[in-house]
Amino acid sequence: MDLEKKQCYYCGKSILGRIDKKFCDDYCRNSHNNQRRIGDSTEVRNIMGYLKINRNILERILVDGIEKVKIPKERLQQLGYHFKYHTHTYINWKGNVYTYSFEYGFVEMEGGWILVVRDLGDNLSRKEKNIE
Repeated sequence: MDLEKKQCYYCGKSILGRIDKKFCDDYCRNSHNNQRRIGDSTEVRNIMGYLKINRNILERILVDGIEKVKIPKERLQQLGYHFKYHTHTYINWKGNVYTYSFEYGFVEMEGGWILVVRDLGDNLSRKEKNIE
C-alpha cells in the first residue's frame, strides 16, 4: 500500500494514510458534507417544504379510512394548501386532471368544490364523504 501525506479537505491538517483518503476524521468528513448540503438551493428546500405541507393537509382531510372527500376549494386554501406545488398530475379517461402531492391528490369540480383522493388507482369507487 502506497502512503502519501495529504491535507484534510475540511480543516487542512496533514493526514497520513491511503491515497484516496480525503478527511482526517469522521467529524471533518461530516462537517464538509453538511456544509456542502447547506449550499444546495434554498429554493429546492422550500419547494420540498411546500410539498410536505400539501401532503399533510390532504392526509388530515382523509381520515377514518375515507378514500375521497368533497370539500370547498376555499377550505383547502384556508388550511394553507399551496396549489402551485405538486409532485405529479394524472388525467383519467374522462379528461379529469388529478393533481397529487405524493400519494394524496385532488380534482377540481364544478361550483368551487374539490374532491380529495388517496391513491388514484382503484380507490375512486370507494366510499365518499362530504364536508361543508
